[in-house]
Amino acid sequence: MIVAIPTPGKNLESRVDTRFGRAVGFILYDTETGTYRHIKNNLDALAPEGAGVQAARNLQMKNIGAVITGHCGPKAFRIFSEAGILVYSGIRGPISKAVEGLKSGELQALSAADAAEHWPESPVS
Repeated sequence: MIVAIPTPGKNLESRVDTRFGRAVGFILYDTETGTYRHIKNNLDALAPEGAGVQAARNLQMKNIGAVITGHCGPKAFRIFSEAGILVYSGIRGPISKAVEGLKSGELQALSAADAAEHWPESPVS
């Protein structure tokens, strides 16, 4: 399964971004092979609105099976839910630890969005 993780960095020791749609980029991690790649989120991060929706649609086209993020708004969550993509939220710290939590079954998938429709444009926590 391919897991998308928003991050300001480009490797597994980078931290999970608390923002989903306005993240600098995403790590796409393959749970079967342990390999990953970084993709940019330039257009979505700069969008005046709808960044989460645009990012969710772009990731959906990458055939991901799950998202690990700091927070997920209702519109992005709906896109993921309708596509059968699991969302794990409230995650902080290095991506490597988030992936370990997913593999060990420690992470719980959301049943609803955990952020308001418009997330503040504050710095990454």
